[in-house]
Amino acid sequence: MFGYVRPPQDLPEEELKRFGRAYCGLCHALGERYGTAARFILNYDFTFLAILLSEKKEGPIHHGRCAAHPVHGRERLESSPALALAADESVILAYWQARDGVEDHDRFHGLKYRGASAVLERAYRKAAKVRPEFDVSTRCQLNRLAELERENCPSMDRAADTFAVLLQGAAQAVNEPVRRRVLEQIFYHLGRWVYLVDAADDLKKDAASGNYNPVALRYGLTDGVWTEEARQSFAATLDHSIHMMATAFELWDFGVWTPVLETTLYTGLFRVGKAVLDGTFRGGGNKRETQEKNT
Repeated sequence: MFGYVRPPQDLPEEELKRFGRAYCGLCHALGERYGTAARFILNYDFTFLAILLSEKKEGPIHHGRCAAHPVHGRERLESSPALALAADESVILAYWQARDGVEDHDRFHGLKYRGASAVLERAYRKAAKVRPEFDVSTRCQLNRLAELERENCPSMDRAADTFAVLLQGAAQAVNEPVRRRVLEQIFYHLGRWVYLVDAADDLKKDAASGNYNPVALRYGLTDGVWTEEARQSFAATLDHSIHMMATAFELWDFGVWTPVLETTLYTGLFRVGKAVLDGTFRGGGNKRETQEKNT
């Protein structure tokens, strides 16, 4: 369900480099806390999570070599409470995403999800002990979503709300009340947007497999094909979620991270949503692409 939150690559070079330092910092935090295997869950979405949880200042920068850059090395953010929190929550989210994939597929098509959850099992148990409240809230919301799927619930909003509340829980560990409230609103509407975009992206695949898709049920779509009226209505729903994120975003000073976050919210999400609706979106915003853009 991840892979849709990505910064536009036309950001100024310095901001792309800043994002790259956060990306590499989170990669290091994952490896440091959970071992090499955990680094493979690294993606744009989890970096966005780390940036939202970060302090206003960028923090100490370290230049060093790693397995991905053994010769020249890379700049990265040094370990911090924000990166540790993002690493812990990323492991929990990635593990339950894998488990959800196991439940949603037959034995053969679920092999990759089964393998991913097995690889992450040890890291997940450690993360769950560190962040038990987030783990419990994540499981609770996924159980609610599973019930809606079994019922073949036609309410798009009820289904999206489960993932919205799930992601909202990522702000639980933030101590400052006002900042926590701002982040809860951003995460809630981001979770809703991600769930709906993912469902729209899977329309044809779900139509072919018979899997539950609340967007198809809500608009009565056949074979995963949009009607123009449904497409416009759904686009307005996506835009509303982005507007709500932006409203919360404007209530807090995110310091040096403001340009990256602002451009992602005001440009990146709209572009991704449009690409999904146009059928031109290609997933897989990955480590190599980020590294190449920031070299």
